[in-house]
Amino acid sequence: MSETPTKEQITDAVVQTLKSVYDPEIPVDIYELGLIYEIDVREANQVYVKMTLTSPMCPVAETLPPEVEEKVRGVPGVSGVELELVWEPPWNPDMMSEAARLELNF
Repeated sequence: MSETPTKEQITDAVVQTLKSVYDPEIPVDIYELGLIYEIDVREANQVYVKMTLTSPMCPVAETLPPEVEEKVRGVPGVSGVELELVWEPPWNPDMMSEAARLELNF
């Protein structure tokens, strides 16, 4: 019999899942790129994700958010997903992790 994952375990699994999603124009995953502003595991393991894109004119604006939602929904223990796409604060390269900066030679 498997135990129900904790909120921390679900958060960790969501982060690992998001690290498998890439912006097709940049060879860095969306988590390290800094496109994920918030992950919150709420009551009944509903996961709230606040994210942005590199720009409102991003070519994947129509496809990337649904892909993120679908992948997070597939994380074991997640009962549902609320994804909010925001433009404030606007994304900028300073939001990238150190690993992303090294990958992109920033």
